[in-house]
Amino acid sequence: MTTLIHPTAVIHPGANLHPTVKVGPYSVIGEKVTVGAETVIGAHVVLDGWTEIGQRNQIFPGAVIGLEPQDLKYDGSLSLVKIGDDNRIRECVTINRATRAGEATIVGDRNLLMAYVHVAHNCVIENSVVISNAVSLAGHIHIESRATIGGMVGIHQFVWVGRHAMLGAMSRIERDVPPYMLVEGNPPRVRSLNQVGLQRAGLAGVDDGRVLQSLKKAFRMIYRSGLTINQAIEQFDLLPDNEHLQHLRQFLIAAQATGRRGLTSGRGDKG
Repeated sequence: MTTLIHPTAVIHPGANLHPTVKVGPYSVIGEKVTVGAETVIGAHVVLDGWTEIGQRNQIFPGAVIGLEPQDLKYDGSLSLVKIGDDNRIRECVTINRATRAGEATIVGDRNLLMAYVHVAHNCVIENSVVISNAVSLAGHIHIESRATIGGMVGIHQFVWVGRHAMLGAMSRIERDVPPYMLVEGNPPRVRSLNQVGLQRAGLAGVDDGRVLQSLKKAFRMIYRSGLTINQAIEQFDLLPDNEHLQHLRQFLIAAQATGRRGLTSGRGDKG
């Protein structure tokens, strides 16, 4: 084990590191940290607080994970950061633990967080998400699987970003972004279906393209038909049913619920 840990690293005796974990120079790991097998921790990394990190993660130099949330409501309670497997967390990423006792900031599996990404308290990042350089996530944001977020995007607290969505660089995201959509601009607008992302994910070939065609029609119903969201959802019944259309429907319904921030507008919308 000692051959995998640089002699300048400072690791609390209470930390729980699998014997295959590698730790680089001058990294600091706190008492309540758990790190799974084959995870590689680079130089000058700080892991602290009640932080659980899974297997085969790569944590690059300067990352800081598990420190107190930047939230004046935090009272020192036992809150967590939970990180799954096979993530790449690049240089100087910061991931804060949650605000209240028993709550967690969660990063799932196979995500790529590029340099200088900030993940605030109580965020949830699902699986296979790509977050580009210098993106800032405020508190309580939920990013669904396979979303892609361009560089220097800022996302308002409590926003949800749907699966397979694409957020263009330097956009300001203040409302929920529906699954499968491409959003960019200031103010942000849903510009189109994220066709390139869907094709790369293999959805264009599902059922001879019927899934992609149904999502294209759903996009036009929502953003090009002049219908209200509820009217567009009713029109979904005219489309061939599939799990992706069902997910889009449920997301749109949930986005209008009390406590949510509403939906990002489409091109030409006044909202």
